[in-house]
Formats: sequence, C-alpha cells, structure tokens
Amino acid sequence: MTDELAIPEKIQTPDRVETRIGALEFRDGFPTDDTAQRLFDHLDFLRAVEVFLQCVPAASLEAMRSGMVDIGIDACQKLAIADDLLDSNPLFLTGNTDTVYVSGIIDLDRDGPTVVEIPPGCGPGTVNDAWFRFVIDMGRPGPDRGQGGTYLIVPTGYDGPVPDSAFVAQSPSSTNWLILRGMLVDGSPDTATRSMRDGVKVYPLTQVEAPPVTQFVSMSKRPFNTIHANDAGFYDEVAAVIEREPIDVIDPETRGLLASVGIRKDTPFAPDARMRSILADAAGVANGTARAIAFRTRDRDAFLYPDRAWKTAFIGGDYRWLIDDGAGGRNLDARTMFFYLATVNTPAMALEMPGVGSQYAMTEHDSTGELLDGGRDYVLTLPANVPAQDFWSIVIYDPQTRSELRTDQPFPSCNSQRDALTYDDDGSITLRFGPNAPAERPENWIRTTAGKGWFTILRLYGPLAPWFDRSWVPGDIEPRPT
Repeated sequence: MTDELAIPEKIQTPDRVETRIGALEFRDGFPTDDTAQRLFDHLDFLRAVEVFLQCVPAASLEAMRSGMVDIGIDACQKLAIADDLLDSNPLFLTGNTDTVYVSGIIDLDRDGPTVVEIPPGCGPGTVNDAWFRFVIDMGRPGPDRGQGGTYLIVPTGYDGPVPDSAFVAQSPSSTNWLILRGMLVDGSPDTATRSMRDGVKVYPLTQVEAPPVTQFVSMSKRPFNTIHANDAGFYDEVAAVIEREPIDVIDPETRGLLASVGIRKDTPFAPDARMRSILADAAGVANGTARAIAFRTRDRDAFLYPDRAWKTAFIGGDYRWLIDDGAGGRNLDARTMFFYLATVNTPAMALEMPGVGSQYAMTEHDSTGELLDGGRDYVLTLPANVPAQDFWSIVIYDPQTRSELRTDQPFPSCNSQRDALTYDDDGSITLRFGPNAPAERPENWIRTTAGKGWFTILRLYGPLAPWFDRSWVPGDIEPRPT
C-alpha cells in the first residue's frame, strides 16, 4: 500500500471562519444555509459596488442626455448654448465660466450618420460616446486645426457615402454628446455666440440636400440637472443606457458584471425587495468610495508637484487611463476620480499640446492639508507670467454637486480675460476667497459660503511649455489668520 499524500491545511476550509461579514460556518466544507445566503448577499453587494464605480461614465453621460432633453434638446439640430456663459444655475459637473458652450445629443440609431459643421475659430470641441469615451476632437485640437469644417459621425463599420472633405469618426454607441466651446473676445461672449449661432449646423446625412434649421436654446441662467444619481437610482440610469445602446457598446466582461445585478439588454430591470435593499446599500458605499477617491486620493501620481496640494484630473497623462499604454492595465480609480468630478474626455486635456487645448489643476485642500472651509478666508498667489497663451481662470465648486458654488456671484470665478483683476508689481496676482468681501482688491475675490466646503480648478487655455515642464508653479491656497 502506497503512502497517502497528507492533505495540506491551506486547501481545507475550517468549520468556522471569522471574517469582516461575521463568522462563516461549514460542515466538512459545505456552507450552511445561513452562511450561503449571507455570502450571496455579500457577493451581490460587492458586484453592485463595482457596477457603480465602473459605470460612473455611462450614468454621467445618461444624466447629460436627460438634462439636455429636459430643456428641449430632443433632436440633433437642437443645441443648447451658454450664450451668456455658464453660471451657477445649472447642475453641471465642474463646468467653466469662461467659454461659450454649445451642447447637443447625436442619436445615430434615430438619425443615422450625422453631420456637424463648425465655423472657423471654434475653440476646443469633442464628441464622446455613451460610455464617455473619446470619439473625435473638433476645432483647434481637432483635424480642422481651428479652420472650421464638416464632420460626419457614423456607427462603427459604416461604409456609406461621405460629404466631400468631411472628417469621419466612428462611434460604437447610438447616443453621443457633442460639446463645443467658443472663446471670449475682449472678455465678452458675444463674438463667440454669433459665430456659433451662424456657423454651427447639425443634421442627419439623409437630409444633406435640405438640412433642417439648427435651433439654439439658451442654457445660461437656467436651472437644470445633468448629474447622475448617487443613490439606487444610479442603477436605473445605467439600465437605461444598456437598453438603448447596441449590445457591443461594452465588452462581455462588463456585460456580465451588469447582468450579475440584473441589468441586461432586452430584459426589464426589476430588482426584488431584497436586491433593491442591496443596491441602496451598495450605492451608499460606492458613492462614498468615489468621493474618497476624488477628494482624499491615496494615489501620489495624482499630485502635480511634490510640495503642493494641486492635483491633475488625468492621472498618468492618458485619456484612457491606461498605465504604460496598457501594459500595466487601466487605472480604475483614476478613471472614477475623473468622471465623478468632470465631463468631456479628450486627449487635448491629457496630452502635452503646447498652445492647444487646455490643462487643469484642482485642489480641495489648503497649504496646511486641511479641507477648504467656506467660513474661512484664504489667499492664492499665482506667479507672474501664467503660462496660458489664451487666458487662465479659477472657478470654485460645491463638493456636494461638483457644480459651480451658488452664491450671490453668478460666476464664482476669476478670469484673466473677462475680469478687471489687479496684479502685483512683480506681475504675480493674489486671489482671495472667503464669505465676506475684503477691503482691498475686492475684484480679486470669490465669495464662499459659511457652513459649506468648496474646491477649485485652475484652468489654462492654450497652456505653454512652463506648465508642462513644471518651471511655473502656482502657490497653494493659504488660510488667513482667524
């Protein structure tokens, strides 16, 4: 008789295992009924948390689509325009107060291939798909290089007719978001507004011979919501995306994750009471996790400077959040951080493109490491020669909505082109933040609200080499003595 191999202890399951979800009980390796049920509840919870974190881009684009529809943007030729800039009335993830936005929804399933004409001098523009993935840039960072032109947005695999000289972009999704930006001229939006109204046209290719008139709806000074739910309603938003979009808009792995919580194309999303309770719990944890990732990051690569609180929105400098071009996989937390706080996914924000596009730095902490407090006074010094070919701005935001902070200032911002700011003798500028206007240089002041936190984004339009080589470094936000 040969000797039996001793069974290694590491492959066996004890009758009782202490875990973070309590004691798990087994009978010779078989889970008890109670243990099996608790484990399945926990598994459903884990997967629901992961669905939330992975699908923030989809829910956010769906919220944008829904918000546009709410203000009448229900056809491709209907466009929203921030003709008097984007103030703090709309709920719009970290929107800027600096450019004339034009926003529209392209529906390839409804309209088929869709034409977008843009005028010369158009600022940065982008099309993102239903999962907030990059489709194409327009304007200065796009193939027209600011000269204007005709674009054709088509479904993946399209091989039909194309207008002469059109720039063609394929999208895997039916729903696509078009966002254009017009630049201020002498601090005013009027020139950009006229250019957009006269020069932007969107219509189905099938109507190229007699295009419908492009209609513009002002979204300035208008309250509406474009932000996804942070409760169990989040899963309903994602389910709506899956039902509307082609099945291969996402890969089988992601489809399987969604199916594990009941979200599946051509199948009603109807969770029972047990699953609804789990989804509500998971949304609470996932939303909190997204907030920790966004506002309390543990990723040192998020920080732009070793001795400053300023962070980048595109950790790793890749608009796909790929590590080493994919060799290291995808930085999932970096992607969650971006889409929980922002919209518009484009290489022009992530890559080093001196003089083109825009760059961003954000912070919610002061120079002492404390969160910014709306009841306190702060100063921020920007050294001379801010490396922005076009202009720079500072906008402050509400951490709850991640939208512009609502105060009696309709634009919670300072803009080097729009505002009559006062500079120091050495060319630097000191900005002030607080609940009450300072006696000196109130033109350099942005109001905050006692009892509310805030965070801010520094934007550089047409960023120059000193930004990319880090030879120009902004100061930290410094608290004033109380």
